[in-house]
Amino acid sequence: MNICILGLWHLGCVVSACVASKGHRVVGIDTNPEIIKNLNQGKAPIYEPYLDKLIKKRLKSGNLTFTDNKKKAEKADILWVTFDTPLNEMDNANDTNIKKEVIKIMPYLKRNTIILFSSQLPVGSIKRIKSLSEKRFPHKKFKFACTPENLRLGNALKIFLNPDRVVIGIYDKNTKNILKNFFKTITNKIEWMKIESAEMTKHAINTFLATSIVFSNEVASICEKVGADYSEVEKGLKSDQRIGKKAYLSAGKPIAGGTLLRDVNFLNIKKNKTKLKLPLLSSIILSNNNHKNWISNKILENFSNISNISITIWGLTYKPHTDSLRRSLSIDLCKWLIKNGAKINVYDPIVKKLPIYLNNKVKMFNQPLESIKNSDILVIGTYSPKFNKIVKKIHLISKKKLIIIDPNNDLKIKTLKSSLRYITFGK
Repeated sequence: MNICILGLWHLGCVVSACVASKGHRVVGIDTNPEIIKNLNQGKAPIYEPYLDKLIKKRLKSGNLTFTDNKKKAEKADILWVTFDTPLNEMDNANDTNIKKEVIKIMPYLKRNTIILFSSQLPVGSIKRIKSLSEKRFPHKKFKFACTPENLRLGNALKIFLNPDRVVIGIYDKNTKNILKNFFKTITNKIEWMKIESAEMTKHAINTFLATSIVFSNEVASICEKVGADYSEVEKGLKSDQRIGKKAYLSAGKPIAGGTLLRDVNFLNIKKNKTKLKLPLLSSIILSNNNHKNWISNKILENFSNISNISITIWGLTYKPHTDSLRRSLSIDLCKWLIKNGAKINVYDPIVKKLPIYLNNKVKMFNQPLESIKNSDILVIGTYSPKFNKIVKKIHLISKKKLIIIDPNNDLKIKTLKSSLRYITFGK
C-alpha cells in the first residue's frame, strides 16, 4: 500500500522505517527541512537503537522517501499522523499545530484516503477534525481512524514490529477492512473499537501507569519511616497474581519526560469541563510534584550549604537508551544546583552536547570515573548498564568520602567500602 507518514520526530521516524520494512511504499513528510535533509542521509532527529540503520536500508531499497512537499501525499491510501505533541513546563499539551497541519495536507489527498491518528490528542479531537474536513472538503469522503502509539524510547522498533496488541478505533466497517488488510503485515492481534474509545484507552493506560508510579513512591516514603525495605515490598506486590510481575511498581524517581503526565492532564481537563468530582485524578500530579524534591532534600541533609560542593550526575536523559533531554529530571537537578552555587560534573553514555543554557556552568566528561575524582556526591540520574561494570572501581578513584545518591537503587550496592556512603529510596 501507499502510506504517507505526517510528522517525523521519534514516532514518525519509527513508523516510517518499520512500515517500509514490511514492503509498503512510504513517504515521510515534515515541515522542518533540516529534519528532512538529515533523514535523507539516514540520520533520525532523535537517537533510537537500530533506527538509523533501518532508515538507511529502506532508503537504499527505494520504498522509503522523505520530503517537506505536501503534494507527495497525493497517492496515499493511508495518511498516518505521527506528530509529537508539544508540551510546556507543566506537561500540558498544545495540539493546535497538529490539527492545522492535517487540514493543510487534505487538499493534496485523494478521495477516500484513510487519515489514521497516532499523535497524542485529547479524546474528541478526531471527531472535531472529521467534522471540519466534511465542511471544507465534502467531496473527498475521507475516512478516519485512531491507533494510539505504544512505543517506548530505547525499545521502539521491537515494540512496533512485535506488539502485544494494537488498539484501533474506527467509525465504519469499510475502514476496518482496509486497515485490517494493512495491519496484518505487522500483527493480527488487534482490539477494534470506536474512535473515542481508542483515544480514551491511551489516556487511561498512561494515567494508570502514572498512578502506579506515584503509588509506589508514596508507599516507599512510608517504608523509609517505618524500617521497611520497599524493594522487598515490591516483590510481595508483584508475586500476587492479581497484580503481576510486569506491574509498574518500582519506586524511585518521580515521573519525567511528560509522556505519561500529558494524558493525566488531558483527563483532568475533561474532568473539569464535565464538572465531575474525581479526586484520584487530581492527586496524581500533586503527589509526583511533591516527590521531585527527594534528591535535593538528601543533598541538603548532608550539606546544609552546597555552595562550592562538587556534585557529579551520571545519566542525563529522561530515560535510558535515548538522547532525549525533554523534561529530564537530571537537567532539572542541574538547574537547581547551579542556582545554589554547586560545582557540577556530568557524564552520559549517549548525550554528546549539553543544552546551551548549561554551557560554562556544567563540566561534561567523556569517562564516568574521571568525573568523580574530586566529587563530594555522585547522583545516579538515568541508569546505564555501564555503571554496574565500574561501580567496584569508584572507591579507588574518588579522593573524598563519596556519598552516592541512587534513588532507583540501580547500582544495587550491598557492601560498601568505608570511603563510600550509599543512599537509595524506600529503605
